[in-house]
Amino acid sequence: QVQLVESGGGLVQAGGSLRLSCAASGRTFVGSAMAWFRQAPGKERAIVAAISWSGGRTYYADSVKGRFTISRDNAKNSVYLQMNSLKPEDTAVYYCAARAAVSAGYHTEEYEYDYWGQGTQVTASS
Repeated sequence: QVQLVESGGGLVQAGGSLRLSCAASGRTFVGSAMAWFRQAPGKERAIVAAISWSGGRTYYADSVKGRFTISRDNAKNSVYLQMNSLKPEDTAVYYCAARAAVSAGYHTEEYEYDYWGQGTQVTASS
């Protein structure tokens, strides 16, 4: 059984930092893209950042460029999201996602991902 388990969410003051982690089990994701999405109250889930299997290619939503950094450790079957200079508008449930298929690049659409974590709440207070 494949599982993605997120951790690291919480409550932080605006301007603060958090580091999200996502540990995968049940299969390896070496060769597969991974990503972070988020869903704010009353809004649809949206891409935050994505990373290729090698870590050499990354994508960021405009709203987080320069503040968030996605990375992965294939030896640990894990992906991370370092979030700095958090803003109240970053408040959302953050989801880790992984593709089943092997590919060279990153992917930014929900339908392209086969496995999802349960989500972790991030709240940035003003």
